[in-house]
Amino acid sequence: MKSECTRKWARTSETPIFYFFSFLILVMRIRLNITKSMHENAASYYEEAKDARNRMHGVLAAIDETTKEMAKAAKHEKEAGEKRKDSTRIARKKEWHEKFHYFFTDSGLLLIGGRSADQNDLLYKTQFDEGDLFFHADIQGGTACVMKDGIKSTEEDRKQAAQFAACFSNAWKNGNAAVDVYCVKREQVSKNAQGGFIAKGAFAIIGEREWFRKTELKLKIGMENGAPVAIPFICARKLEGEVPLAPGRLEKGELTRKISKRLKAHPDDVQGLLPPGRGSLG
Repeated sequence: MKSECTRKWARTSETPIFYFFSFLILVMRIRLNITKSMHENAASYYEEAKDARNRMHGVLAAIDETTKEMAKAAKHEKEAGEKRKDSTRIARKKEWHEKFHYFFTDSGLLLIGGRSADQNDLLYKTQFDEGDLFFHADIQGGTACVMKDGIKSTEEDRKQAAQFAACFSNAWKNGNAAVDVYCVKREQVSKNAQGGFIAKGAFAIIGEREWFRKTELKLKIGMENGAPVAIPFICARKLEGEVPLAPGRLEKGELTRKISKRLKAHPDDVQGLLPPGRGSLG
């Protein structure tokens, strides 16, 4: 007859826990607590393994989250790089008229306007020739506009020039929707006035004027020949990505940012095209 100890060992050897410890003995060195039973030791190691498994899940989750954050950061950096690339100013040779406000009519005539009182006087002294036409809004303060070879212009050319002169006058600053504009020939414009003083950037006008009543203040800005330009809204030709612009509530800096983003143009190139004062995008 088997002893009680032998019977216990036989029963134990038939249980899964026996095989578990037999396996541990074969593959690793373990430390048993002699104050605990075999089942208690096994349960202790099982809890440690479960804790290790839970910690491993945490580590894997952290790795996964870090990987996602790195991918997101890389995406943002790529987008930022594309934005920097889009807004990079393309080096190109500028024409002499680009230091002024300017545009070409649909028939190809050049109109230039002073950006300041000094430039108004400069235009009068150096660029205003016989055969040119002079445009100005009927309001104090604004750019003096000269249409080169304006005598050859059509009525549509002159309407386009009048709208441009209206937009670059104080009527825009005042938020007006429209303003009257006049046009005269070279011999009707003078820097001299009998018994009076002509301020910097201002002129004396004599004789009959051609009027363009209630000229709407509205431009369109877009890309043409690889560069941003501003032209009168009534021009028939279309610009790439053109944006309608009128007096409004947006500050000039905000307008510059929005238009630059839409056209993918450098902000400095866009800002110089805008009339002084606030505006709105149509």
